[in-house]
Amino acid sequence: MAPERGGAVLSLDWQGQPVFRPTPNGATDILETACFPLVPYANRIADGRFAFEGRSVQLPTLERFAPHALHGDGWLLPWTVENQKEQRVEMTLDWPGDEAGWPWSWRARQTVELTDQGLAITLSMTNAGEAAMPAGLGLHPYFHRYADSRLTLSAHGVWVTDAREIPERLAAPAEIADWSSGLALADAPFVDHAYAGWTGEAVLEGGGRRVTMMADAPARWTQIYAPAGADFFCVEPVTHRPDAHNAPSSEPTGLQRLAPGHSLEMAMTVLAVELPL
Repeated sequence: MAPERGGAVLSLDWQGQPVFRPTPNGATDILETACFPLVPYANRIADGRFAFEGRSVQLPTLERFAPHALHGDGWLLPWTVENQKEQRVEMTLDWPGDEAGWPWSWRARQTVELTDQGLAITLSMTNAGEAAMPAGLGLHPYFHRYADSRLTLSAHGVWVTDAREIPERLAAPAEIADWSSGLALADAPFVDHAYAGWTGEAVLEGGGRRVTMMADAPARWTQIYAPAGADFFCVEPVTHRPDAHNAPSSEPTGLQRLAPGHSLEMAMTVLAVELPL
């Protein structure tokens, strides 16, 4: 774990082999870590701009992802360890609100625990201010990719993006990549898309093992990032689709209206077993 580096997980192995892509020695970029939390929103907000209940917001953007805002603030800040045991870490992050950025204050809590069954991560955020705020969460695991890695995942649809990588329309999964019957990563196109109506379970086979990732009910969207030729691929459980803040009000995007003192929570588990010979 690296609480000081965005609350990131640095590695996850099983029987001496990586489940998550391990963080390289000496790495300082959080995008090189194994998994990190997304709070108070996940993925992109177009041009870093949106309006919520009459309030216009302009978020700062990182040069490498401009002009869009990406993944919130939690991954960019140090977290505070509140409780630590041999196989369990509880950490928090307080955001005071910033008129030059995310204007609402919140407190996030992340618990990372190793059990006999595998890895469990719980992430929550609480509105610590006096006005309602939009809220979303996600986790960003980088799974190690083996030569024979295969992903099975069922969802109702996929968000096709425009030239700016912003969701444009909801389509059948096959228009991008349909993982429902299992698809080898070696045969998949480049994917960086959000899948809607996800069942909450993803099965990843390769390297002689089966890894099952499960997320609970709030995370019914998943962002899949599978760049060709990389040694990793991402299956990110998230509570809303990208750019949900700018979606039509009639669309069920998953973005939550969080009243003062109220909380949003999601959980992810990762389990591994050997594949039969």
